[in-house]
Amino acid sequence: MSETLTFLRANLRWLVPGVLLTFLSCFGQTFFISLFAGEIRDTFDLSHSAWGNIYALGTLASAIVMVWAGVLTDHFRVRALGAVVLAMLAAACIAMSNLNAAWSLPFIIFALRFTGQGILSHIAVVAMARWFVATRGRALAIAGLGFSFGEAILPIAVVSILSAETWRSIWLIAACVAVAGIPTLIWLLSQERTPGSMADSDETLGMDHRHWTRRQALTHRLFWLMVPALLGPSAFNTAFFFQQVHFAEIKGWQHIELVTFFPVFTLTGIAAMLATGWALDRYGTAKLLPWFQFPMVATFLVFALANSVMGVFIGLVLMGLTAGANGPLVSAFWAEFYGTKHIGAIKSAAAAVMVLGSAIGPSITGTLIDLNIGLETQYIGVALYFVVVCVMVSIGMNRYANTR
Repeated sequence: MSETLTFLRANLRWLVPGVLLTFLSCFGQTFFISLFAGEIRDTFDLSHSAWGNIYALGTLASAIVMVWAGVLTDHFRVRALGAVVLAMLAAACIAMSNLNAAWSLPFIIFALRFTGQGILSHIAVVAMARWFVATRGRALAIAGLGFSFGEAILPIAVVSILSAETWRSIWLIAACVAVAGIPTLIWLLSQERTPGSMADSDETLGMDHRHWTRRQALTHRLFWLMVPALLGPSAFNTAFFFQQVHFAEIKGWQHIELVTFFPVFTLTGIAAMLATGWALDRYGTAKLLPWFQFPMVATFLVFALANSVMGVFIGLVLMGLTAGANGPLVSAFWAEFYGTKHIGAIKSAAAAVMVLGSAIGPSITGTLIDLNIGLETQYIGVALYFVVVCVMVSIGMNRYANTR
């Protein structure tokens, strides 16, 4: 405990910007946007599949742009790039508040997903992975707390405010919060931890004791063994939160009953995130990666079979274990196996895969719902998917862990 407190005191000025950026990224995350799913579908008379496909289209476009834009973190300081992206996020929130035509919805979803889920969270993760070496796991875990705070606070706040205000006014509030983050970020990073041009001695080497470029990483077998692990949580956690209103309906619960349990997911995620950060610094990624998605198997079996809200409680705890571990563990994996010199470019490709997952998850579930294949049946298939993921990651770690 004393070691952690010493770490926090020495590095708080650089850790807080990570928390700030991940928190503000929540305005472009699925769990936040999906809170307005009912209002958006009613306003524009959209079916589940239509709304899911619109969301997928905007998200897919943001994944494509992320492949290019993520490289910017290798060339620009966090305070400058972060401030620009926060301004763009605020503009996207304002556009959502003034939404008046269904045809513009994919463009606004793209703007929210790219600035929020995509580039803003990418900036935070790359900064932590680059700024910290021996304590990288803890730094990534602490930065991820901003996202956890958002998951805990925002759903209950939005559902409560919706009873008194219009959904459009909430997006205006989100825009104001994003704008307020700009001067805060600039002040916190008036002196960044790492100079813009880093010496090679400041970089962490990857496999074969060398720096990997993005092109080299994309042609390496381990990258593709990891792709299903990148897609899985992004696709199906996103699908769960995206379909939360429909899920509550088919289970016979009020939406507020379901939302009330979301802090359980968040608190479990925080505990798992911090524990994973400590374990990463002690054991490394190779020993942890094969197991961290195994709770997802049980998660979706519980969601499929649960008849009471307590079943969802158990499912959210299990989901929280993997969601909490996912952030620091996967982010540390890229730095540990491929090095940090080109981590912005490599991580942007990985981020694009995860954004792609968040696009196809809602699209698949919405389409299957309209084809009369219920969520409960779908979730059994999702559980089997995660069994395959665990096997593939185990193969990758057994093959390449000793090459670092």
